[in-house]
Amino acid sequence: MRRLFDCDADPAAITACLSRDPVLAGLVAARPGLRLPGAWDPFETGCRAILGQQISVSAAIRLAAKLVAAFGTKLPEPAGTLTHVFPMPAQLVEADVALALNMPRARGAAIRALAAAVLADPDLFAPAGTLEDAVLRFTAIRGIGPWTAQYVAMRALKLPDALPVGDVGLLRALETATGRPSPAALLARAEAWRPFRAYAAQHLWAADEVLPREE
Repeated sequence: MRRLFDCDADPAAITACLSRDPVLAGLVAARPGLRLPGAWDPFETGCRAILGQQISVSAAIRLAAKLVAAFGTKLPEPAGTLTHVFPMPAQLVEADVALALNMPRARGAAIRALAAAVLADPDLFAPAGTLEDAVLRFTAIRGIGPWTAQYVAMRALKLPDALPVGDVGLLRALETATGRPSPAALLARAEAWRPFRAYAAQHLWAADEVLPREE
């Protein structure tokens, strides 16, 4: 539970580090002590990360709901809107996820590949020695790129320096009158956020959620 709710974080150290960035200073002051949320089920988190590749959060949520309805285990007695348990790796390793969810076949294949990797290695989501080790571990799975690997490292492995660099929400939150930064520019700027880049991402995502959207 301490890992899930990030109870061992050091808010003072995180604040001191991130507040050196003029944009993050205001965000940290607005949300002091913001934690890094963990994952109750690492496999589910990995699947949701794959589903969320290159689409909006709301679209990813809808796909996840369809995945659970199609392949999850139905509860004997629904608890409100909760009707199914998220599918286990064995339920997805041979599933035609792309057909059931009407999404790109490569993304469905990546979910099957992740399921196969978990079945082959039950310690796939075990703590990693370094962030680099974790990214290499997951990008070795076909269909999982750096963004997904960094997101899984952040949420499932709780690595505080993970940063999904190309994330649109992060780039959008840093947009100025001259435009959004490139992923390369974000990566360079984020050097000053080490070793707490994952916390910077949480603050930027929180800020992005309240940005006005064009209708």
